[in-house]
Amino acid sequence: MLEKKSTLHHYFEQFPDHRISRNKKHLLSDIIILSILGVLCGAESWDSIEAFGKTKLGFLKGFLKLPHGIPSHDTINRVFSGLRPKLFEKMFVEWAGSLKNESIKKEVISIDGKSIRGSRDSFHSQSPIHMVSAWASSNELVLGQLKVSDKSNEITAIPLLLELLDIEGSIVTIDAMGTQVDIAQKIVENKADYILSVKGNQQELSDQIKGRFENQLPADADLAQEKGHGRIESRKCEVITDLTFIDNSISWASIKSVVRISSTREIGNKVTTEQRYYISSLSEKAAHFNSYIRLHWGVENKLHWSLDMIFNEDRQRKRTKNA
Repeated sequence: MLEKKSTLHHYFEQFPDHRISRNKKHLLSDIIILSILGVLCGAESWDSIEAFGKTKLGFLKGFLKLPHGIPSHDTINRVFSGLRPKLFEKMFVEWAGSLKNESIKKEVISIDGKSIRGSRDSFHSQSPIHMVSAWASSNELVLGQLKVSDKSNEITAIPLLLELLDIEGSIVTIDAMGTQVDIAQKIVENKADYILSVKGNQQELSDQIKGRFENQLPADADLAQEKGHGRIESRKCEVITDLTFIDNSISWASIKSVVRISSTREIGNKVTTEQRYYISSLSEKAAHFNSYIRLHWGVENKLHWSLDMIFNEDRQRKRTKNA
């Protein structure tokens, strides 16, 4: 009879076991897979992972060996505290990437950061842990996450996250913090396209783009409207593809267009307007840009919201070792 295995086995069965022989009562792959499944099902501590395992023992025995039953919460804690975190992270990202629907040809991957507020340690003057995530909009899947170094920021973390991901053929969208020449270059080198928000951190570029939209007719325009939740939202997208006006356009890898989104939101008698600007390596219709940029906000509305409201991430106090 063939032994049943999950897709997780393919990635974690070969994970190097750091334990000495006499402490190998439980298989390392069993502990890792049990923990991943437990967290996916809502477990928030080592104790709750153990409780999940005991509750679902019959199900888990269908594909885990569990020669001595479910490991204790102390064992799970001790094992994870000794794992090589970078290798675990790499394998987990590879597993998550394997879940993608390959029939989706033009995936929008949104990269954005989020602080875990409860991880702040005021006694030791430790700021909250800040994570950068890559969200695949159509797959509705987190492809990878990376903790920002204590003495760094998203600008240095984003290229490291991109190195972990297979982004070939995708469109990477990033807010203004990640609008950096090196990050654009990294995306193009990995055979993907980008749409990067332009704000005050690139002041000269921002001024040039704004000025050009005031004096040059766009190559294409699109208007999208949505109604729901008591509000009406309109998004006008305009695209300029003649970039001779950008002094440093040669610095931005494969840049082909600049985009302006003019948003109007009506809630009752209150009307608010906003204009946002982007640079892109794409040269597509305005309607496509309108859709891609709209998809970017899924990282906030779906991922970050789920992490806070379902997984209670902002309440988590974990901040040491591999927790």
